[in-house]
Parts: sequence; C-alpha cells; structure tokens
Amino acid sequence: MKKLISILLLFLYLVSTTELYQLLKIPELVEHYFEHKELNPDMTLTAFLKTHYDHPVKDGDYGKDQKLPFIIHSAPLSLVFTINQGFSFETGPYHFSSLECHKIPSKDEDLCYKGFLNSVWEPPRVSFI
Repeated sequence: MKKLISILLLFLYLVSTTELYQLLKIPELVEHYFEHKELNPDMTLTAFLKTHYDHPVKDGDYGKDQKLPFIIHSAPLSLVFTINQGFSFETGPYHFSSLECHKIPSKDEDLCYKGFLNSVWEPPRVSFI
C-alpha cells in the first residue's frame, strides 16, 4: 500500500511540475490522427507527425492542432517570491565599546586536585549500588 501511495504522489508531483502532463494528451493525438486518416487514407503516422510538428501550418483544424501534446509549452508550476517595495533593511548606528580583557590562567594549581589529570581515565574504584 505504501508503494502504491508513493508512486501516486510521485506521479502527481511530476505531472504538476514538469512537462509530463503533455503525455496525458496522447488520446487527442490518436483521435486527430484518425481524423486525418479518414480524409487521406494514404497518410502515414510519420507524415502526420511531420505536418503537425515539423512544419505546422494554420489550416481549418488549427484549434485541434493546438490541443496536441508538446505543441504549446508552458511552465506548469512556478513559484515566485517577491519583496514588497516598502521593505527596507537598515542597520542602526551601533557603537561597539571595547571589552576589557583579563588574563585567564589556563591552569590554576589551587583549583586542581593533585593527580586529577592522571586519574581521569581510570575506572571508578567505588560502586554506588
């Protein structure tokens, strides 16, 4: 079930964000081909595609020709973010005062236990159970 839902969501995403939705117009292409085939039984599929895609002309069925796949291209989904013209980003006149630096000793013998650094990596000697 998860696989089916993920395939469906991927398909919906691709159809809405790419030109993949043009493939949904293939039934109109087939129907239009059969209309041309009735008018001219000698027309092949390649001749039909060549007349509609290679050198298209404005003829009596121009409206139907525009409904064929990959004739009209569009951007199916485009997200545009704009900033309002009234938006401004200003920095205030901040004055940084200098900080007083005090020397901090890196090792204070008075605060360290004797032998503490050597015993850090030893296992505990007393159990609190």
